[in-house]
Amino acid sequence: MQLWAQGMGRVAGLDEAGRGALAGPVVAAAVIVPPAGCAEGVWAHVRDSKLLSPQRREMLADAIRAAAPAWGVGVVPATVIDRDGIAAATRQAMREAVAALGDPPDYLLIDWVRLPGLNIPQTSVAKADRHMISVAAASIIAKVTRDRLMVATDAAHLGYGFAGHKGYGTRQHLARLTAQGPCPEHRRSFAPLAHRLTLFDPTRGDGRQP
Repeated sequence: MQLWAQGMGRVAGLDEAGRGALAGPVVAAAVIVPPAGCAEGVWAHVRDSKLLSPQRREMLADAIRAAAPAWGVGVVPATVIDRDGIAAATRQAMREAVAALGDPPDYLLIDWVRLPGLNIPQTSVAKADRHMISVAAASIIAKVTRDRLMVATDAAHLGYGFAGHKGYGTRQHLARLTAQGPCPEHRRSFAPLAHRLTLFDPTRGDGRQP
């Protein structure tokens, strides 16, 4: 990689998980890949998390944590997403993930998002998780971390099926929202939630059934 050739040994890939979900946090991960081993060991098997089975992601996440010179995670809850918006919350989670690396990286490779105000050189690339090993590794760590959090959320808030749909707007999830109303993990500012809230609080709207 050109960045390594320029002497930047600590290049971190950044990606997020949960941006489009209706419930739960947005999670970001940062991963530094060793320059000499990017095509060896676990790194030869790293792919965009969306292309991997849940079982494969779990296995690779543990291997990445063991092999990476540094990795970090940032988690921003639904309450902050509602207060600040999903774009700002995603950037906050990414900044937290970078801070969790310890020593600042020399350079950031980010999937889509830009991080203004962070004094680290960076490049934002669409679909970077498909083309850059460090970003793909970050996508795996972020996805596995968030999935585990949503399984724990399922145990705390029964009846929504969080362990299965992980907070995304599946038919099952929307049906449970209509039947039960939202729980504290739901993002009330998102359109499907804002619409259904009128069913449980008539002062928010006309109270008609959807």
